[in-house]
Amino acid sequence: MIQLPSRPAVAAFARFVVCGGGVGLASSGALVLLDGAMPMMVANALITVVSTLLATELHGRVSFRSDRGGWRVHLQSALTVAVCYAFTTAALLALHALQPNPSVATEQAVYLSASALAGIARFAVLRALVFTTPHPGPHTRALPKPRAARTSVAIAA
Repeated sequence: MIQLPSRPAVAAFARFVVCGGGVGLASSGALVLLDGAMPMMVANALITVVSTLLATELHGRVSFRSDRGGWRVHLQSALTVAVCYAFTTAALLALHALQPNPSVATEQAVYLSASALAGIARFAVLRALVFTTPHPGPHTRALPKPRAARTSVAIAA
Protein backbone atom coordinates (compact mmCIF):
# COMPACT_ATOMS: atom_id res chain seq x y z
CA MET A 1 0.00 0.00 0.00
CA ILE A 2 1.31 3.45 -0.93
CA GLN A 3 1.21 5.99 1.88
CA LEU A 4 0.75 9.60 0.81
CA PRO A 5 2.63 12.27 2.74
CA SER A 6 0.66 14.02 5.46
CA ARG A 7 -0.88 17.33 4.41
CA PRO A 8 -1.75 19.07 7.69
CA ALA A 9 -2.56 22.38 5.98
CA VAL A 10 -4.97 20.71 3.55
CA ALA A 11 -6.66 18.78 6.35
CA ALA A 12 -6.91 21.95 8.46
CA PHE A 13 -8.40 23.81 5.49
CA ALA A 14 -10.99 21.07 4.96
CA ARG A 15 -11.95 21.25 8.64
CA PHE A 16 -12.05 25.07 8.36
CA VAL A 17 -14.47 24.89 5.41
CA VAL A 18 -16.72 22.35 7.15
CA CYS A 19 -16.82 24.29 10.44
CA GLY A 20 -17.27 27.68 8.77
CA GLY A 21 -19.84 26.32 6.34
CA GLY A 22 -21.78 24.64 9.13
CA VAL A 23 -21.87 27.83 11.17
CA GLY A 24 -22.88 29.76 8.05
CA LEU A 25 -25.78 27.41 7.36
CA ALA A 26 -26.90 27.53 11.00
CA SER A 27 -26.69 31.32 10.92
CA SER A 28 -28.82 31.43 7.79
CA GLY A 29 -31.44 29.26 9.48
CA ALA A 30 -31.37 31.40 12.61
CA LEU A 31 -31.87 34.52 10.52
CA VAL A 32 -34.98 32.98 8.94
CA LEU A 33 -36.30 32.04 12.40
CA LEU A 34 -35.77 35.57 13.75
CA ASP A 35 -37.45 37.20 10.75
CA GLY A 36 -40.41 39.16 12.11
CA ALA A 37 -39.35 38.73 15.76
CA MET A 38 -36.99 41.71 15.49
CA PRO A 39 -35.74 44.09 12.81
CA MET A 40 -33.59 42.26 10.23
CA MET A 41 -30.58 44.52 10.86
CA VAL A 42 -30.67 43.74 14.60
CA ALA A 43 -31.10 40.01 13.94
CA ASN A 44 -28.20 40.04 11.47
CA ALA A 45 -25.93 41.88 13.92
CA LEU A 46 -26.82 39.49 16.74
CA ILE A 47 -26.30 36.42 14.58
CA THR A 48 -23.01 37.80 13.25
CA VAL A 49 -21.63 38.25 16.77
CA VAL A 50 -22.81 34.84 18.00
CA SER A 51 -21.70 33.01 14.86
CA THR A 52 -18.27 34.68 14.95
CA LEU A 53 -17.77 33.59 18.57
CA LEU A 54 -18.93 30.05 17.75
CA ALA A 55 -16.85 29.80 14.58
CA THR A 56 -13.75 31.06 16.40
CA GLU A 57 -14.14 28.35 19.05
CA LEU A 58 -14.70 25.68 16.41
CA HIS A 59 -11.78 26.84 14.29
CA GLY A 60 -9.48 26.90 17.29
CA ARG A 61 -10.47 23.49 18.59
CA VAL A 62 -11.36 21.61 15.40
CA SER A 63 -9.83 23.34 12.36
CA PHE A 64 -6.45 24.21 13.89
CA ARG A 65 -6.48 21.92 16.94
CA SER A 66 -5.02 24.74 18.98
CA ASP A 67 -5.01 25.18 22.72
CA ARG A 68 -5.09 28.96 22.38
CA GLY A 69 -8.26 30.72 23.43
CA GLY A 70 -9.60 33.69 25.31
CA TRP A 71 -10.78 37.14 24.39
CA ARG A 72 -7.59 38.08 22.54
CA VAL A 73 -8.11 35.24 20.08
CA HIS A 74 -11.77 36.22 19.67
CA LEU A 75 -10.82 39.84 18.99
CA GLN A 76 -8.19 38.83 16.45
CA SER A 77 -10.68 36.55 14.74
CA ALA A 78 -13.33 39.28 14.74
CA LEU A 79 -10.82 41.57 13.05
CA THR A 80 -10.38 39.02 10.25
CA VAL A 81 -14.17 38.85 9.88
CA ALA A 82 -14.34 42.66 9.62
CA VAL A 83 -11.64 42.66 6.94
CA CYS A 84 -13.49 39.95 5.00
CA TYR A 85 -16.71 41.94 5.26
CA ALA A 86 -14.94 45.05 3.94
CA PHE A 87 -13.45 43.03 1.08
CA THR A 88 -16.76 41.50 -0.04
CA THR A 89 -18.50 44.87 0.30
CA ALA A 90 -15.79 46.54 -1.80
CA ALA A 91 -16.17 43.84 -4.46
CA LEU A 92 -19.92 44.45 -4.67
CA LEU A 93 -19.44 48.24 -4.73
CA ALA A 94 -16.91 47.85 -7.54
CA LEU A 95 -19.33 45.65 -9.48
CA HIS A 96 -22.12 48.22 -9.14
CA ALA A 97 -19.75 51.02 -10.16
CA LEU A 98 -18.78 49.11 -13.32
CA GLN A 99 -22.24 47.74 -14.04
CA PRO A 100 -25.08 49.72 -12.39
CA ASN A 101 -27.71 46.99 -12.84
CA PRO A 102 -25.98 43.60 -12.70
CA SER A 103 -28.02 40.43 -12.91
CA VAL A 104 -28.61 38.45 -9.73
CA ALA A 105 -26.35 35.71 -11.11
CA THR A 106 -23.51 38.19 -11.75
CA GLU A 107 -23.92 39.75 -8.32
CA GLN A 108 -23.87 36.33 -6.65
CA ALA A 109 -20.84 35.24 -8.68
CA VAL A 110 -18.92 38.35 -7.57
CA TYR A 111 -20.04 37.96 -3.95
CA LEU A 112 -19.23 34.25 -3.77
CA SER A 113 -15.85 34.74 -5.50
CA ALA A 114 -14.94 37.55 -3.11
CA SER A 115 -16.13 35.45 -0.16
CA ALA A 116 -14.00 32.51 -1.29
CA LEU A 117 -10.89 34.69 -1.65
CA ALA A 118 -11.58 36.33 1.71
CA GLY A 119 -12.10 32.91 3.31
CA ILE A 120 -8.78 31.62 1.98
CA ALA A 121 -7.01 34.73 3.28
CA ARG A 122 -8.81 34.40 6.63
CA PHE A 123 -7.71 30.77 6.90
CA ALA A 124 -4.11 31.76 6.24
CA VAL A 125 -4.17 34.57 8.83
CA LEU A 126 -5.89 32.47 11.48
CA ARG A 127 -3.50 29.57 10.90
CA ALA A 128 -0.32 31.66 10.77
CA LEU A 129 -1.04 34.38 13.33
CA VAL A 130 -4.02 33.69 15.55
CA PHE A 131 -3.96 29.97 16.35
CA THR A 132 -0.23 29.42 16.13
CA THR A 133 1.79 28.59 19.22
CA PRO A 134 4.22 31.42 19.97
CA HIS A 135 7.86 30.41 19.77
CA PRO A 136 10.54 32.13 21.81
CA GLY A 137 12.52 34.70 19.83
CA PRO A 138 16.29 34.56 19.34
CA HIS A 139 16.87 36.78 22.39
CA THR A 140 14.33 35.07 24.61
CA ARG A 141 15.45 32.44 27.03
CA ALA A 142 13.13 29.52 27.42
CA LEU A 143 12.04 28.89 30.98
CA PRO A 144 13.34 25.68 32.47
CA LYS A 145 10.84 22.89 32.91
CA PRO A 146 9.59 22.60 36.49
CA ARG A 147 11.28 19.97 38.58
CA ALA A 148 9.44 17.23 40.35
CA ALA A 149 8.04 18.16 43.76
CA ARG A 150 10.76 18.31 46.39
CA THR A 151 10.44 16.30 49.55
CA SER A 152 12.41 18.73 51.71
CA VAL A 153 12.50 22.46 52.19
CA ALA A 154 15.71 24.45 52.47
CA ILE A 155 15.71 27.43 54.81
CA ALA A 156 18.18 30.23 54.32
CA ALA A 157 19.37 32.10 57.41
